[in-house]
Amino acid sequence: MQKLNLPNYKFKLKSSENKTLIFDNFRKKYFVLTPEEWVRQHFVQFLIDEKKYPVSLIAIEKQLTINNRKKRTDILVFNTDGNPDIIVECKAPQIKITQATFDQIARYNLKLKANYLIVTNGLDHFYCKMDFEKETYIFLKEIPAYN
Repeated sequence: MQKLNLPNYKFKLKSSENKTLIFDNFRKKYFVLTPEEWVRQHFVQFLIDEKKYPVSLIAIEKQLTINNRKKRTDILVFNTDGNPDIIVECKAPQIKITQATFDQIARYNLKLKANYLIVTNGLDHFYCKMDFEKETYIFLKEIPAYN
């Protein structure tokens, strides 16, 4: 798999039916190792190891319904009150981050009302803090560490 602009982490990998699988510690099972899954697994480890977010506050592929359509957030981090704090949208490394990617995560956030949005393809990471009064977001250099 491609080297990402994130620290290297050790993952449990295995082969099955000519496919490489990666173990997801959150969902407690193996998933096909797609480029997007590679980014998702790295980024969630980054949040835990580097930014010190507790595992107990993180959900992977959390389902939500928007306009009667089922959607999934790649990574959702809750605050200690159980409210969404950070939404992370992961794309494969070869996918360019565009306005459409931000529009997607912004639609999710109309429902979730998280304080931070992150869009990453593993190479480029965009961190935003919501300004709910002005209905916009402010770009940050990095996501704050858990306090």
